[in-house]
Amino acid sequence: MESWDYEIFWKESVNQIRNSISKEEFTMWFNNISYSSSSENTIVLSVPSNFFMDQIKQRYISLITETMEELSGNRIAVTFTVKKNDTEKKEKSSREKKGQQANVIEKQIPEKHPDLREDYSFENFVIGENNSFAANAALAISNNPGKAYNPFLIYGGVGLGKTHLLQAIGHAIYDKSEAKKKVVFVTAENFTNEFVNSLQKNKPHVFKNKYRSVDLLLIDDIHFFQNKEGLQEELFHTFNALYGSKKQMVFTCDRPVSELRNITDRMKSRFEMGLNVELNPPNFETRFAILKNKVESLGIKISDDILELIAQNITSNVRDIESALIKLVAYAELVNRKITKEIAQQQLIDVFTTSRQSNVSIDIIQKKVAEYFNLSHIDLRGRKRTKAVAFPRQVAMYITRELTEYSTTEIGSDFGGRDHTTVMHAIQKIEGSLKSDPTMEPVINNIVRLIKEQSSKG
Repeated sequence: MESWDYEIFWKESVNQIRNSISKEEFTMWFNNISYSSSSENTIVLSVPSNFFMDQIKQRYISLITETMEELSGNRIAVTFTVKKNDTEKKEKSSREKKGQQANVIEKQIPEKHPDLREDYSFENFVIGENNSFAANAALAISNNPGKAYNPFLIYGGVGLGKTHLLQAIGHAIYDKSEAKKKVVFVTAENFTNEFVNSLQKNKPHVFKNKYRSVDLLLIDDIHFFQNKEGLQEELFHTFNALYGSKKQMVFTCDRPVSELRNITDRMKSRFEMGLNVELNPPNFETRFAILKNKVESLGIKISDDILELIAQNITSNVRDIESALIKLVAYAELVNRKITKEIAQQQLIDVFTTSRQSNVSIDIIQKKVAEYFNLSHIDLRGRKRTKAVAFPRQVAMYITRELTEYSTTEIGSDFGGRDHTTVMHAIQKIEGSLKSDPTMEPVINNIVRLIKEQSSKG
């Protein structure tokens, strides 16, 4: 065996990975990967399509490289080659005879920041009316970090692209600098865990040195910092150190900073010092463009009428749209069938018919309920108990429970810090009214329609 023949390490890596993921996952993905060749510090794996290559890189590339490194003792770069069937080989030969350039089927994974997803780049971010302000601000920051819009905070519901934009800034700044800038990406939860561990090990200086010496700090989901006073104190000093050194900070949150609870006023003021931008759900044109972009990146062919079908039926967020497409492509790959409109409707029926709008926020529900009853949405969060306010508040709590996955405790928190028993009482009260009052159902249906229309606007 030559020193760069890594087939034996690949086979053992497969055996180890088999025991670390579910049987279904392994069968779906790793049964379709085979060893192709090796060169010094590089292994080439063969996959059946660009779609599979894209999915393996997104889902398992870290697992593969780490397992290979543990077994071989070396950091081995993993590249892929796409197996071509006989028809494709003939077509390729024909193109070459005509003088056309052949498709490149082997793709080298570019050197990227180890903690950032490769596909979360500006090139893969589709800009529409719902996100153009945030995207252009992010581009401006990546070209001139620390000079303007510092800090930059992106907020909005789940699956709308907050983390994508956050990491795209990281990629751009990391890739552009000749001497690689120190870019740190961390979720708020991991930031908290690191801080706690540093205290337990009596090494807070290690934590401080790591986060106060960066060129770019990216923290995802700062709403996780609610109710964590000690952590907020540390973040406050970290923020001041970086801001004073003109180092760029970017944060994401699931709501406006003003709606965060149990965050100190001085921390709120710092989050709001720079630019805060909201991401909204994409409109039909943007949803269709997202699907087109994803199809091109996967190197697959799906007719526009099928993409239109998906874009028309899934109005929630980018994550749900792409998830539906991946499910459809995976089905076609695994059963070796061409994707038709009929197959799309059959395979995505559960997605199309679900009434849950995962992008619906409590803020939208509160605003629409308040508008319907001619109130301020602040009233719904306040302490007033008059019937003119209490009944709409109960309606809003009931609709929130129906349209979202928030717990009764979380709902109570966003309605003025009420406990879960108050929320349960409100839900039961409206459920009783729906059974006894025939005028109640049209009221609820009208409000829900207004909420969904608002949520699907770009």
